[in-house]
Amino acid sequence: MEKAVYNLTPEQEDRMVDEAFQDLLAGYLASNHRKKVEIIERAYRFARQAHQGIRRRSGEPYIMHPIAVAKIASQEIGLGSTSICAALLHDVVEDTDYSVDDIRQHFGDKIAQLVEGLTKISGGIFGDKASLQAENFRKLLLTMSEDIRVVLIKMADRLHNMRTLGSMAPNKRYKIAGETLYIYAPLAHRLGLFAIKTELEDLSFKHEHPDIYENISRKIAVSARHRAEVFTDFAEPIKAKLDEMGIKYEATARLKSIYSIHNKMEKKHLPFEEIYDLYAMRIIFECDDRDKEKSICWSIYSAITDLYRVHPERTRDWIVTPKVNGYQALHLTVMGPDGNWVEVQIRSRRMDEIAEKGFAAHWKYKIGEGDEESELNAWLKTIKDILDNPEPSAIDFLNTLKLNLFASEIVVFTPAGELITLPTGATVLDLAFALHTEIGMHCIAAKVNHKLVPLQHELSSGDQVEVLTSKTQVPLPEWENFMVTAKGRTRLRKALRAARQPMVLKGNEILCRWLEDSKIPDNNLVITKIQGIYHVGNRDDLCYQLGAGEIALGDFLVNTLRRALESAKPGRATSLLSRIWPLSRKKDAEPEAEPAPEPISTKQIYSLRVGPDGANFKLAPCCSPIPGDDVMGFIADDGKVEIHSLDCPEAQVLKAAYGSRIIATEWESTDERFLAHIRIEGIDRRGILQELTQMISTHLGIDIRKVDIEATGAVFHCDLWVRVADSDVVHDLCTHARKIHGVQSAVRVN
Repeated sequence: MEKAVYNLTPEQEDRMVDEAFQDLLAGYLASNHRKKVEIIERAYRFARQAHQGIRRRSGEPYIMHPIAVAKIASQEIGLGSTSICAALLHDVVEDTDYSVDDIRQHFGDKIAQLVEGLTKISGGIFGDKASLQAENFRKLLLTMSEDIRVVLIKMADRLHNMRTLGSMAPNKRYKIAGETLYIYAPLAHRLGLFAIKTELEDLSFKHEHPDIYENISRKIAVSARHRAEVFTDFAEPIKAKLDEMGIKYEATARLKSIYSIHNKMEKKHLPFEEIYDLYAMRIIFECDDRDKEKSICWSIYSAITDLYRVHPERTRDWIVTPKVNGYQALHLTVMGPDGNWVEVQIRSRRMDEIAEKGFAAHWKYKIGEGDEESELNAWLKTIKDILDNPEPSAIDFLNTLKLNLFASEIVVFTPAGELITLPTGATVLDLAFALHTEIGMHCIAAKVNHKLVPLQHELSSGDQVEVLTSKTQVPLPEWENFMVTAKGRTRLRKALRAARQPMVLKGNEILCRWLEDSKIPDNNLVITKIQGIYHVGNRDDLCYQLGAGEIALGDFLVNTLRRALESAKPGRATSLLSRIWPLSRKKDAEPEAEPAPEPISTKQIYSLRVGPDGANFKLAPCCSPIPGDDVMGFIADDGKVEIHSLDCPEAQVLKAAYGSRIIATEWESTDERFLAHIRIEGIDRRGILQELTQMISTHLGIDIRKVDIEATGAVFHCDLWVRVADSDVVHDLCTHARKIHGVQSAVRVN
């Protein structure tokens, strides 16, 4: 990709850099932090000198990046002088000859610790198969327990990288956008950085699906005037009422993010025009007395419900019980004058700052150790649990972590009235492990609201739960199937591994003794052959079953293993080859080795083509992409390119865990046909299936491979598998199907 060209003289460039720094300084001076300008200016001069002559890929001087990161940390997250200095210096140790000791000598211990924490995140190895990203996330989260500002500055760094991602090569864009969406956006959400989380999601979506992003942006702009009129009709009566009450407030329409709109369109299979909840109303009131915030929230709620009909199941009180990330607000949903539901969010100015800037804003309002902060510490303790016992596989580690990052919460109570926050969908067993590992290990059942329930019972907000235990209970592998908390799963796996170990060691002794007595070597060939005979995946499982007495090594194995060893000898292999090799070959000729697969450059766009010898790619079964879809390539362990849709959940994990193996791709035109799955639903009537198949086969000339149709009462569901050239054909098919009388929806299933 070509770099942006800067036609600036050195003087103009210097002026641009100085103006950027003065803008950062002005924002800091306007904040509530103590004014430590001198140390910030020193950090700026140090960083500028260290990065002298270095440029970013876009062509601009490198120092513009640390200044931008410091500005985000200061003005968008609300951090102070120590963090601003660390942000200005965050790349100095990694990219220049300066060390952490140099930073410590010039700026003291605290700034040096933050810079060291940020530098540590930039490298490492995770397990045998290196997955740099997984190790980076692990290091990133480990630093939380030391100083959460490291993570907040890293968030600022990631946000600026996403804002300037356009200058990167396509495969790098996919990697960075993928890991941002998979890890950094949910982490920002968990830390209460709502504004940053929303922007990270939108920017990731923009770089992965530029055409869809532009299309939705254009439609939002076109509908802006109509939306403003609808909002005015809805908001004016509320404003009049609040003015009457003498409340000082600010009322705005908060537009749904483009990423959220797209997700809703995909999930509900709706066009943009049928997404009615494009905005929510936000009321932010001024209140200097924290004790009065709750009563003002409910008085505003009362005023709104006097005007509009409230949705009984969509009122959320996050004031009494804040979310784990510290979020507080009162949400209600009411029927607007146009007949559509509108969400209204009521917050004080303090609540709004915490909602937008997260825990950094707590420091501004902190009065001792508050509930929100102890909630944060509880969450960080959970994260530390996961990090202390990481999964052996990078992808398993990221998935376990994801469980904890994305979860929305419920609140349950112990018999003593203690409040416990858990993810939605949590079971009795999750709660037991949340209370203590030993309680989880020996949990047999629970009393929920005084009623006896089993371990797998799903808890609801407000439940009172008493966990019942027994000394004779032991943890079982199947427990993992009904657990949703990362903490519970991590501790269960650790306990199961510990419980298995004596049996594994016993089984290993049995195996080694048997091999020695049978005079059979203990090598990979032998062990793999035994594993195949007993259908076990690895040596540990084989040893466990031997130790537990589930299998036994009989004499019948001896001859089988000796034959396998004999066949593997070089002379034997040659004699076997000579029997099947073509007679026309010379006796002394060596069989030709299979040509090594051509190395694939991740820096170039890989053309997806189908030739006489087959395709130079394989389609991932998880998402079954077809030409026309936004896709990416992943270089699999066998060296072949596996194609995933960019939105595929498995692709999100691959981008986050194995970014160096992601490649940008483009479809070459081909006469090949690809399988697509279409789901059609509607009101059943005589002859509708015949009409559908006739339209597809005869009018559109599309080959139907399979049909599965079922009618329940007056409603029918039809799954079709068709062979098509590209996604445009699928879109055309769905459009024609929806025109048939009785058909309510026709969508492609990925």
